[in-house]
Amino acid sequence: MASVRPGPALSDDATRRLTGVVSDNVLIDRPADGVTRLTLNRPDKLNALTADLVNDLHAALDAVDADHECRVVILTGAGRGFCAGLDLTGFGVVEGTEELGRVQQGMATQQLIADVVHHMRDVRQPIIAAINGAAAGGGFAFACASDVRYCGESAKFGTAFVRLGISGCDIGVSWMLPRLIGASRAWELLLTGRVIDANEADRIGLVSRVVPDDALEDTVLEVAAEIAANSPFGVWMTKEAMWSNLEIPSLRAGIDLENRNQIMASQTADARLGMSGMPGQKRNWTNT
Repeated sequence: MASVRPGPALSDDATRRLTGVVSDNVLIDRPADGVTRLTLNRPDKLNALTADLVNDLHAALDAVDADHECRVVILTGAGRGFCAGLDLTGFGVVEGTEELGRVQQGMATQQLIADVVHHMRDVRQPIIAAINGAAAGGGFAFACASDVRYCGESAKFGTAFVRLGISGCDIGVSWMLPRLIGASRAWELLLTGRVIDANEADRIGLVSRVVPDDALEDTVLEVAAEIAANSPFGVWMTKEAMWSNLEIPSLRAGIDLENRNQIMASQTADARLGMSGMPGQKRNWTNT
């Protein structure tokens, strides 16, 4: 699909930072200045999750978080799907748990996958999900954990968990989904496990926009460029405050956090640069 075309090569500095991270399971490229794309790469399995893929995704997130050339991250899937969730034909065993019991191994697997959600939230750069095809189970959770979501017309979304005989609440979805689409709609989707198409995802506010499949890459890159045009520290503080304000209990606590962020950000060199010149004028941010 267009969303996974190879982009320009990474810089020498970025390549050095990513040495040992690049794998067959998660491809890393830079399709535009300041934009790093992570592509889940098991297309023959609709990018279903295995222990190796999840470990490689954690490593890739560590790498982009440490890469100060990266301003925005795009998360997508190779081939016909975004991510079909757990590979039911064999996830593998989490390293270090080989001799443990079934319950203990299961908990280690659960935590390894669910920790991706925390990891995505903690990465400094905004993550844009470019959802091509199926986003089910863990793939649905990763889409919800992204900061912005766009999808192609072929996209389909499903929580799936409850239809497998387990709880519909998994990998943070019971916390994230009500905050994205409202509690009533979230309850209905989690209790029924039904699959929704791209148009319904757009109607209920799960995604920002639906575009033709062959326009998904260009659309996401345009949004990424808009974000990358802003100061790195300002974008980082915006992401951090948005997530924190979903988690804190009161308006006052939220405003207190915003106040501190604004005063801190206003003391940077980039803020002084941003306040000079005309609004909308291109700035050469220094991240200082």
